[in-house]
Amino acid sequence: MNYRRLRSWFQKQLCLKKRIEYICICYILFLMTPKRKHSLDEAARMFSLHRSQFSRFLMNHSGVAIHNLNSLSKKQAKQFARISKSLNNGTLPWKVAILIDSTLQRRSNLHPANAKRFNHGKGFVIGHQWTNIVLVIKDVVIPLQPIAFYSKKYCKNNGLTYKTEGDLVVDYIDRLNLKEYIGVHNPHALYWLTVVMMLKKSSRLLFVKTGNS
Repeated sequence: MNYRRLRSWFQKQLCLKKRIEYICICYILFLMTPKRKHSLDEAARMFSLHRSQFSRFLMNHSGVAIHNLNSLSKKQAKQFARISKSLNNGTLPWKVAILIDSTLQRRSNLHPANAKRFNHGKGFVIGHQWTNIVLVIKDVVIPLQPIAFYSKKYCKNNGLTYKTEGDLVVDYIDRLNLKEYIGVHNPHALYWLTVVMMLKKSSRLLFVKTGNS
């Protein structure tokens, strides 16, 4: 596939303003390439552009990624939900699975903003944490908007209310309107899988709301 065809495919999939279209596509292609370290300097070097073009794009257009992710996720989820019978080629009783799990982006020290020490089972790890949420429909994995976790220090410095990882997950589930993704559905056809320790850290007890899922 040549660049012109690839760019045309991106244009059909994404909702982008013309002035940021090129830099956005360049950055997506950069993230798709196997690199030891995905830095702004590496992205600039790969496309012979200035580093500031990528930094301005990420700083001023963070909503672009969120909007396009939500739009594509809903479109794909509705498409597969219409033809899906049940998971694992009909061998499981559920039609849709919702998986929730944490991911750590390791850092060498605590100097980067929002870096924190996390207990990772076999000791502490320094890095950034976010929580991934995906739908599994007809054995297809569809990512939803992830949950960012902010340290107490970061929240204090930026005027944010600190919440534990468990509370953030409970808030997310409370707000998640699955009708926007899979339409009207039977709540008993959903299978929720999350990390128990994550919810134990919440100050609230989690009840999955099947009535208005």
